[in-house]
Amino acid sequence: MTIWNLGSINADLSYSVPHLPVPGETLAAASMSRGLGGKGANMSVAAARAAARVVHLGAVGADGAWAVGRLMEYGVDTRHIVEVDEATGHAIILVDGQGENSIVIHHGANHAIPQDLLGRALSEAETGDLLLIQNETLLQPEAARMARELGLRVAYAAAPFEAEAARAVLGLCDILVLNAIEMEQLQAASGLGLAGMGVETVIVTEGGRGGRLHLAANDWEAERFETPKVTPVDTTGAGDTFTGYLLAGLDRGMPLRQAVELASRAGALMVTRHGTADVIPDLKEVQAARFG
Repeated sequence: MTIWNLGSINADLSYSVPHLPVPGETLAAASMSRGLGGKGANMSVAAARAAARVVHLGAVGADGAWAVGRLMEYGVDTRHIVEVDEATGHAIILVDGQGENSIVIHHGANHAIPQDLLGRALSEAETGDLLLIQNETLLQPEAARMARELGLRVAYAAAPFEAEAARAVLGLCDILVLNAIEMEQLQAASGLGLAGMGVETVIVTEGGRGGRLHLAANDWEAERFETPKVTPVDTTGAGDTFTGYLLAGLDRGMPLRQAVELASRAGALMVTRHGTADVIPDLKEVQAARFG
């Protein structure tokens, strides 16, 4: 099986700061680094490192060849990443001493993905494959409809939260992954309860407290799951790592609870590292990790 990921590709410009700034405050950063990021790229790398076959659908500018090369190094199929006139997307990430972050995103090429790319790419998909979408690109509803028509399962990571984007795809996806704050925002914006969202599987993450599963088959009753206890140094990309590992596990035929456990271990290991796509752990590291 294959995971087809319509996703963003960013240059992550990360700054270590003593605390997250308040309005009007100027801070000196202790360090700065540039790495591969974007929720889409992070999830592609995570799924590939979890031993799934991943094809990334996306766009970069003329300045983005390094990002495509980096994705290839991590095992992602990049044949359906195109170069467009817009500059490659980027994110400015501030990380404080407790590992919390604040992020500003410039979409750039991520909002210039040509629609005909969807047809070219998904024409290669097979029934039972999985399409993954997030909110850092356009064309999510079009991709989800096309995937459904072709017999693919559709997973939606509703981040960063956008009410209009969520309403456009809710009835078109099979798996919904989001954090607790995004879940509150979604329910407030849509006015829908779990049963009204039209999604069979909803996974709500709650950071270090684990999270909960809501399944249509279980009448939406919450099932708790735990995450290993760690001391976080940088939470950037942890949710993306969780989602990539989750879908890789499901794509390989794991039961949902087992895939969630694997994803939770990967996410916990991720928050002990500084960076995004470049430091996502591989499957061997996740399986070998020992948590206190």
